[in-house]
Amino acid sequence: MDKLCPLLLQTPLTLHPKPRTTSPTCSFSLNLTHASLDNIPVSIDIPASSSPLPSSIHGFYEIKTLDSLKAKHAQMVKVSKSASMAKDLITYYLQFGDVKSAGVVFLVGLVRNYAVWSSFLEELESTGGDPHDVLEVFGELNSKGVVFDSKVITVILKICTVVMDLWLGLEIHAMLMKRGFDMDVYLKSALIYFYWRCRGVECANKVFHEMPHPEDLLWNETIMLNLKSERWVKAFELFRGMQFSYAKPNGGTIVKMLQACGKVQALKEGKQIHGYVLKVGLESNTRVCSSLISMYSRNDKIELSRRVFDSMNDCNLSSWNSIITSYAALGYLNDAWNLFQQMEFSDAKPDIITWNCLLSGHALLGLYKEVLILFHRMQSIGFSPNSSSITSALQAVIELGLSNYGKEIHGYVIRKGLDYDVYVGTSLVDMYVKNNVLENARSYFDSMPNRNIFAWNSLISGYVIKGLFDDAKVLLNQMEEKGIEPDSVTWNVLVSGYSVWGHTEEALAVIDHMKIVGCTPSVISWTALISGCSQRGKYKDSLEFFIQMQQEGVKPNCATISSLLQTCGGLSLLRKGEEIHCLSLKSAFLEDVYVSTAVVDMYINSGNLGSALKVFEQTRNKTVASWNCMIMGFATYNLGKESISLFDEMLETGIFPDTITFTAVLSGCKNSGLVEEGWKYFDSMSRQYNIRPTIQHYTCMVDLLGRAGYLDEAWDFIQKMPINPDSTIWSSFLGSCKTHQNVDLGEIAAKKLFELEPYDSSNYVLMMNLYAMSNRWEDRERLKDIMDVRGVKVGHVWSWIEIGQTVHLFSGEEKPHQDEAEVFFELYQLVSEMKKLGYVPHIKCVYQNIDDIEKEKFLLSHTEKLAITYGLIKTKSSEPIRVIKNTRMCSDCHTAAKYMSLVRSREIFVRDGARFHHFKDGKCSCNDYW
Repeated sequence: MDKLCPLLLQTPLTLHPKPRTTSPTCSFSLNLTHASLDNIPVSIDIPASSSPLPSSIHGFYEIKTLDSLKAKHAQMVKVSKSASMAKDLITYYLQFGDVKSAGVVFLVGLVRNYAVWSSFLEELESTGGDPHDVLEVFGELNSKGVVFDSKVITVILKICTVVMDLWLGLEIHAMLMKRGFDMDVYLKSALIYFYWRCRGVECANKVFHEMPHPEDLLWNETIMLNLKSERWVKAFELFRGMQFSYAKPNGGTIVKMLQACGKVQALKEGKQIHGYVLKVGLESNTRVCSSLISMYSRNDKIELSRRVFDSMNDCNLSSWNSIITSYAALGYLNDAWNLFQQMEFSDAKPDIITWNCLLSGHALLGLYKEVLILFHRMQSIGFSPNSSSITSALQAVIELGLSNYGKEIHGYVIRKGLDYDVYVGTSLVDMYVKNNVLENARSYFDSMPNRNIFAWNSLISGYVIKGLFDDAKVLLNQMEEKGIEPDSVTWNVLVSGYSVWGHTEEALAVIDHMKIVGCTPSVISWTALISGCSQRGKYKDSLEFFIQMQQEGVKPNCATISSLLQTCGGLSLLRKGEEIHCLSLKSAFLEDVYVSTAVVDMYINSGNLGSALKVFEQTRNKTVASWNCMIMGFATYNLGKESISLFDEMLETGIFPDTITFTAVLSGCKNSGLVEEGWKYFDSMSRQYNIRPTIQHYTCMVDLLGRAGYLDEAWDFIQKMPINPDSTIWSSFLGSCKTHQNVDLGEIAAKKLFELEPYDSSNYVLMMNLYAMSNRWEDRERLKDIMDVRGVKVGHVWSWIEIGQTVHLFSGEEKPHQDEAEVFFELYQLVSEMKKLGYVPHIKCVYQNIDDIEKEKFLLSHTEKLAITYGLIKTKSSEPIRVIKNTRMCSDCHTAAKYMSLVRSREIFVRDGARFHHFKDGKCSCNDYW
């Protein structure tokens, strides 16, 4: 105890005021003047056997003023000393607002019963009385020499705890130690709780450990306080110490310990507690068994949960709900439903909690349609959804984008008065924000009776997502004016929004501001910045911010790694991607399915399909996103049959396809010219899988039919589409018209494109090239004049190759490469060797009205030829060449690359914006279909 109150123990017995360093309004000295108590009659030592008298006999109905009450009090002290009389006096004093007089009666005039103390504090609160006045009365009576027993001191300590009066509590502790006060277990408990609340769990633990022989109650309460403070290791240590001290934990402590074992994944400790439960015969305690079920399921041991449940002789409603929740939370929905059906035939019928377990289980697995079906079914049999049901349903609405259905749920919430639940209110705001109905989100937010930080953050994120940063700032200011301090989520939302919208400097400014206000930027903050840059295509910035993040000592997490892999894939930086792959292995990030999927995607986009497939095959617990990524990978490399084969394999594993799956499969069909297969999978979407085709699926079909030469069928398909064709549809169709030199249909597609995207230069270039291929030079020049009038500029064409982690760019518009002379010299020699093997330049790929000799020279300047040649010069003969190009390869470069792979015996990978071409031994993986 000396360690806690070293200064207080040196003061005299009469306590004096201490400096008010903690709470000036909450600290009272025990040495106060007597004047304030002079007019209050004091009745002391009422015996416990006093007969209570009815209030009517006491004559309180005649009391009209405070003075008459005091007179009646003085009269009654001479006549009677009943506990009932004292309680009536307290009630009347409180009603007249005289808390001090009530406090005097409370402290010296009542039976020493903890129930009476509790009722007094409740009555004090209900009448608006100030507990500080009771503490002041206690100090005055103590200074008059009134000696209080442990029960009074216990209640005073509890009041000190409630009002956070640290100094008075410390003085009382010192007084107890000096007087050698014999503290009962309740006073010790109050002392421990006081230190926990006012000084923290460490001080509470010190008080506990300095008690010579702590009773069972103190062990249990100290363990509970450590659990509340999330001091898991200390709580486990105390629980073990309790066993060695032959103290007994109560059922509540065991339940909370098991909950902690589930929360922190402490399976070993949970099993030990289970052993203790069996040892002391608590296996029949349904609360304990329900906690065991939850503990094992949270540690992914559902079979052990089931064994506990099956061993129970008396399964109550809580037990059934625990086991059903366990199965549902881990994704075993069939087992959960089987148990639900068994429960309906048991004595414990399903209740609203049971239904909520099933709702949340389906939501966790992403079965959002089923969530809404269950939501309806629950209501149809008479269960009224509560706040938990509503939040699950709103989550499904968010994911399915059913804003109208969300409005119906909103109406139900208002009718049932559930909008007072802050979580329901926040979910409604979030639903409107994520369904892009920001006006409704703001309207409801302004009418919310209760708003927490989550509601503010949700609405701010809504403005940020739309790029309305000025509105977000206004809302942020209003939030601070209401006394709600922005938290890390608030700042991270702003960082993410600014970076996604390309405002990198503003995002960095927010990170700097976080440091100023004492909110240290975490890995989430930096990841938001890195991810935003990756999504915006600012890959170089994202890599630089990752370096800066490491310099500031912040370690990456799985989300950071996924964003970095996206960056490497976007830039096709294979070497850097391999480094991050190694980092993922060392840090065990690859066990995360999202990281492993990001690694697969990185290898696909960096031209290494073999490594992508290897990582994919090693990935455990593949999600539909994992399968989609690999199926699209095969499609990107023109391996349509492999895409279909992998799709079939996915179905065999029980994974249900989504819209992205069919986009990937149809992409594989169109890239490989598999027309019949494409029709088959397109038709099966709605008929077999109940998936409505989107614009992406229609685009794939138009591209598939057009590239295969079925232009009339593609045109008919566009005309019969149930949704309006967008620019991607017309662009695909125009590309097919160019491939098959159909000017008439091409002009129709071009006209639509010029209306939809009047400033996109690629549309004009496609049509001009079609005119050039058809020798319609006047039409080509006319289109060029239209571009000039509209101010449409043709984008730069470039290709680049990474050698030794240095990127080498080749572009007709940029500064010439430093080794350009060497590249052209090597390229001339290559072309000479290629011609001996049969290479003939495709001069029709030059869409300029110049002679054939000039066209052949012009073909040599195509950027992909230069990049491939540079790779042949600067890399080892066994190393594949990997080139990235921002536009589609022309047929001449495609033919030249095949001959280059044959002449130099090298593998060449070219990514041309839409797909990969893998050249080897004079052949391409696309089989000349691209």
